[in-house]
Amino acid sequence: MTEWKALFEGSRVVPPHNQSVRLAAELSQGFQIALKYLDGASIGQRLLEGLQGVKYQLRVSLFDISHRHFFGRTWKSPLLEQMRTGLGQPDRVPFNEVLYFHTSLRHPSVVAIVEVAAMAQKADAPHSALGCCFGILRLFPSKTSPEEPHTSQAERRLSLYHGSPRALLHPALYEPIEQNKLMSVIEGAHLQYTLKPHPALETAMLFLPENVLVSGTESIPGVVPSSGNTVDSLRKPRLLKSFTCYLDRLSLTLYPSLEKFEEELLQLLNTDHLNRKNWGPDGSVVVIQERRLHVGVHNGWGFLERPQVVVVEPEPEGGRGRSSRLSSSALSYVLALRSRLQLKEMVNHPAFAVVFWLEYVFSAPVGGDGKVSSSSSMFSRTAFMHCIRWAAWCPFQDPDNVAADVALALQGGDVLGPTGVMVYAAPPPYRSSTEVKNLERGTVKFRFSTRSEGRPPSPAPSLKNRQEEASLHRKPPSPSKGRRGSVLQASPPQSPQGPGLSISQLAASPRYPTISHSTSSPWQQQQFPSQLYPSPLASAYQLSHVELPCASSIAHLEVSLSQAGAPDEPPLAEQLQELTFAPVHAPVTALGTQTPGVSLWYVTLLVTHPHSYLPLSTASSLSRSSMARLFSVSFPEILDIHGQVAEVLDPAEPVNFNPQREEPDHLQCNELVLQFLAFSRVPQEGMNADWPNSVYFTFQLYRFPPITTERMMLLSMDKPEKKSRDTHTCVLALINKDGTVKSESPGLQLKYLVDPGFLKPGEHRWFLRYLALHTLQIDVWDSESLMLIGSAAVELKHVLRQGRPAVQITHELEVITTEYLQDTMAVSGNLPGRNAIAPINAFTTVKGRLHLRLGNIGHPADQNVKRLKTLPPVRSHVITAHDGTRGFTGGSLSSKTVSSLNVRNASRAQRLVEIDSELASLLHSRMKEVGVAMGRVEQETEETRQRKLQRMAAVRQYEEQGSIGSSAKPNIMSRREERLQHSRDLQLIEAYRERSKAESITNMLSKAITTQHTLYATLGTAEFFEFVLKNPFNVPQTVTIESEDPELSVIVNYGEWKHFKHLTKTMTPLEEDMFHLKENTLTPQVYLRPKETVYIPLKYQTFISEHGSVMQRPANVQSGRNVNVAQRHHSNTVQAKTIKVMFRAEDGKPLAVCQVDVEPTPHVIDQTFRFYHPELTFLKKAIRLPPWDSLPGMPLGGSDTGPQIHVRCSDLNVICDTKRAAPGEPQDVFLKVGGGQSPQIKKFFIMVFIDEWLAVPAQIWQVYVHFLQRVDVSCTTSQLTWQSLVLRGVQALRKVKCYTSHPEEIQIDPAGVFVLPPNAVQDLQIGVRPRKAGSKFVYLNVVDVEYHQLVASWLLCVSCRQPLISKAFEIFLPVGGGKGSNKKITYTNPYPTSRAFLLSSDHPDLLQFKEDSFQIGGGETYTIGLRFAPSQCSGTEEILIYINNHEDKNEETFCVKVQYQ
Repeated sequence: MTEWKALFEGSRVVPPHNQSVRLAAELSQGFQIALKYLDGASIGQRLLEGLQGVKYQLRVSLFDISHRHFFGRTWKSPLLEQMRTGLGQPDRVPFNEVLYFHTSLRHPSVVAIVEVAAMAQKADAPHSALGCCFGILRLFPSKTSPEEPHTSQAERRLSLYHGSPRALLHPALYEPIEQNKLMSVIEGAHLQYTLKPHPALETAMLFLPENVLVSGTESIPGVVPSSGNTVDSLRKPRLLKSFTCYLDRLSLTLYPSLEKFEEELLQLLNTDHLNRKNWGPDGSVVVIQERRLHVGVHNGWGFLERPQVVVVEPEPEGGRGRSSRLSSSALSYVLALRSRLQLKEMVNHPAFAVVFWLEYVFSAPVGGDGKVSSSSSMFSRTAFMHCIRWAAWCPFQDPDNVAADVALALQGGDVLGPTGVMVYAAPPPYRSSTEVKNLERGTVKFRFSTRSEGRPPSPAPSLKNRQEEASLHRKPPSPSKGRRGSVLQASPPQSPQGPGLSISQLAASPRYPTISHSTSSPWQQQQFPSQLYPSPLASAYQLSHVELPCASSIAHLEVSLSQAGAPDEPPLAEQLQELTFAPVHAPVTALGTQTPGVSLWYVTLLVTHPHSYLPLSTASSLSRSSMARLFSVSFPEILDIHGQVAEVLDPAEPVNFNPQREEPDHLQCNELVLQFLAFSRVPQEGMNADWPNSVYFTFQLYRFPPITTERMMLLSMDKPEKKSRDTHTCVLALINKDGTVKSESPGLQLKYLVDPGFLKPGEHRWFLRYLALHTLQIDVWDSESLMLIGSAAVELKHVLRQGRPAVQITHELEVITTEYLQDTMAVSGNLPGRNAIAPINAFTTVKGRLHLRLGNIGHPADQNVKRLKTLPPVRSHVITAHDGTRGFTGGSLSSKTVSSLNVRNASRAQRLVEIDSELASLLHSRMKEVGVAMGRVEQETEETRQRKLQRMAAVRQYEEQGSIGSSAKPNIMSRREERLQHSRDLQLIEAYRERSKAESITNMLSKAITTQHTLYATLGTAEFFEFVLKNPFNVPQTVTIESEDPELSVIVNYGEWKHFKHLTKTMTPLEEDMFHLKENTLTPQVYLRPKETVYIPLKYQTFISEHGSVMQRPANVQSGRNVNVAQRHHSNTVQAKTIKVMFRAEDGKPLAVCQVDVEPTPHVIDQTFRFYHPELTFLKKAIRLPPWDSLPGMPLGGSDTGPQIHVRCSDLNVICDTKRAAPGEPQDVFLKVGGGQSPQIKKFFIMVFIDEWLAVPAQIWQVYVHFLQRVDVSCTTSQLTWQSLVLRGVQALRKVKCYTSHPEEIQIDPAGVFVLPPNAVQDLQIGVRPRKAGSKFVYLNVVDVEYHQLVASWLLCVSCRQPLISKAFEIFLPVGGGKGSNKKITYTNPYPTSRAFLLSSDHPDLLQFKEDSFQIGGGETYTIGLRFAPSQCSGTEEILIYINNHEDKNEETFCVKVQYQ
């Protein structure tokens, strides 16, 4: 017996009552019950008299009081004897057991029953178990007793009652049971316990079913078992490492052959069918509709994930290639799966098994009188399922010998299996050989491999495609295709295959999904509950799997089926679905898309290193004639410095970047030119042919500021020929303020002049590397609606001149966008379980093509241009004290400059009134001079000189005249007062000097030991340098290092220090365990011996940036058309600051000071993301990264483990995280952003690191989150549903207009321009008429038409249901026909009066009506004329025809299946 089988047979559980299951919560919660000890000497005294060696045991079970139903399994404790606790104290049994369980049935009627059993032995008799008493442990609080919350962690006493827990099944016991007169409490006996939630159990819920009581010492495969250090494995569960495995070449063989086995099976079913009441031999038979195989991973307790359901088809044994060489009579058929199966959560443990079970879907006629319905349609048959065989295989039962090719015997009959349902009986067991028995039950064969062994998983083909391929190999032939009348008739089921409609899509498995393509047809999504009934097996099947809460639906590639519950069961509550959540967002790359609407699950997501995936050429969609008309327009030419046309490059040619050819180029200045030439419209479903009418662009090149261009009109060129394959290409022209087109030459030209004066020393190489490796992302906006059309990406490597004077290249870029569409089944609420997650399909679609010309013109560097003084010296990472001559600016007493003084520190004398404004305000004698002296010393000196000259002139006049005038005496008195004020000022200055002398000397000494260092910081990049610190004393010192800013820190980790030294090529000593932390702090300290010199590693790194408000609008009209945007600018993301690092001795005095001046530098944006989300809600997104070995800087063929990816966000209010993934698994970056008011735009940056120490970000992403007002709209296809919105005015009067992203499906009233008064309220009416079922997002913008500003914005979450299909038709059309086909169908008016009806279709491009409306009398029949468009390729398409009444409400819906052959 294998370990899995032993565990499986010992872990059977009783499911809860089906009525209680409906009350279960959405999520399961874990709990912990600690059973301490049992007190009481009177427990079972009379029952245990005369017995020896009595031992006690606790037995715990879950019980539903409402339905008197025990469920789960009974847990039993070890046997313990009663102990004496002391004189006068009751006897005690110390159990000290801890139980764990998790459940979603958190209802007051669910309790735990604790039974006390005694094991004793009589004389000459074996051991016997006697039930002594029991207690009722309330797990969840009730409304009547709120004083007993289940979150209580205090110890409580559990009262015990006489008798057995079987008494709870008595019909006279009602709530509250504890107060019932039939319950008798045992006095003096109780059980001490605690009950509390256990959140840590959530990680292990995957391996443990619901409602199962276990202890921490029990074996749970998948959880690290308890050991010597870990007695309780569930207190803090640790999980074993899981991985993914694959099953290939899977086939099933049935005895004696597939044909005979199914023939015998159908014969038995038809016999049973005829023996039923009121059924007779009328020619109707039970047929096989589908063969399903369920595959899942089981750990002995339950399935880890919901088993996958695949459809197996009969194929010749050995493959389809033999069918063409052998006759049909000589072929032996098996059931084969043509795709690869991927099983996740597999663990290398002997108790993990892969479980298979084969299930047949049968189709039986419906009718109570033994006759088939006269309608003779496919809907007169019902579907039911039976389990035929099952098998289980443990791949790691022998870990040293894991088989690759496996042949496994199938089980059947009364052998208990994990399916929990009855299985078709195996052949009679009269065979003598075990091998013969195994052969007769059948075998399943497959190849087993893990991720490291096998190839990456390939996408599984859709169910629809498999059915079409299998129709050529099925034994019963497909329906006849020769009936092609002028009037289409509903197709009857003439064969088990059915008319192209799989019954598995109609009568679905109760919980498990079927694999289907994400773009499944309405045939697979529509359900018909009026004629489909599940078999009794389905109800039992549901009941047997209620213990699988951990199962989840298969998203993205697999679409869940509708749930077929019992007819008498009420529908379950519909689970709320967050429509705005998308699991993975598609970044924009230069790769573009191959076909419109391609699913993202088959497109590699290029984020981190997109250039390695780019194609070598850009295919043009224009013909030569269209290109000739395009470039005949007078676009500005790109000329070199000699006036010659720049060399034209071919984008298909590879670029070999050689840095040695760039450095010796005498043309060191690069003038980058961007020319926006034209835009090609691509027809979009639901949009007008002239959309868009005008556009503008946003982008950011290198470290230059972000650019928002002006509005540009799309002007049509000469009309192409009617039979031309070209898209509608329009020339771009700038628009004036009044909306007219500028008379200048078309297009928009932007220039970036990158000269050595603009770049830092050494940055020229970084710039060239940026051009060689990066792509430029351009966002294209509709300038009328201010909605994002899409994004394009262009490689910049072609603008590298490589020694040439000038180069140019023209690109045709696809403008793509990511769209999300939810499955119809999620909208209709038909998810396969309560915890199922609705799949959201993401698609990239081409919105247009942008014609862009890039150029690079070389210019000689201007020798007269001096570089900025703030540019750093030669890049050095070792900072020493007194690095060069330093000085302090002083007054004008000395004419010598500081550089001419042969001293290290010099200070010039300055007037005190110039350096201290407080002292200047106290001086009285020179108030006039003080007011001017602050900054104008020369002017003050001139005034003093003039005053002295006036005094001298007055003295000479006195000597000449011999006397003083009448006014001389006041002047003499004023001079005396002035001398008195001078004396007082001198005393004040003397006092000030004495008071500030110590502070001034301290400042001078501090400056003498201060070393300045300038850092040019970039967001996310760590700037590393080492400070040379010397102990100047003759005694050892323990130096404490203190930094004013936490962004500048000391590197105390040896590995991190070594990494940065290797990164910066710093050849200085490296010492391990150099630092220790100060007591009770994180301040580092270093021990220095006398006169010792050490290198202190420091690192400055910031992740925080300031983000201003972002406006969504095009740029203002520029004065000229050639805009030079390469102007020097300061970074608005990193703040400039000065940080001091103090090195203090043991006495607290500083030994040295390192003053770091941080100068901000703009950073490079590698990727831009834009998300749209409802306001005041949290945005949750996941951005998927490519495989780690494709990241820049990673070696090829390196370690299989891969690096750990780290992320940081520039906004502290944004949660950004990533988790380490297994080798080969995709890496996701998770975001959680708090929402703001509409129409605000939140901007932040995300830095992605692939090194352990976060030295340099491998990528910097710019993220914009547009917050919109959310409105939920629920509607039906082809019906017009109106919704009212409230638009509130702003402070000023506005002329506004409403725009929507789907104008063909959304109607707006008012539709034109209207006036929005200040602070007024305007009512907007929104009419929604979707063409296809599903959930989609529609954007609605209210735009100021005068200033082109966004006034308000809404996000319409449209949930559209598909109406019931009343009739289905099938038509076969030839492929390649130049003309279409005319068909007709009939419609009968079911009303007794004359009615008018409207016709519409979900594929107007494929089907046209002869008349879009008609009116017929009551009960009359009308013939609807259909016109089908021709097709150039074979395939199948389902077209829905909607028949609506005069109020535009749907009356009937027809489905026409068109097969182009």
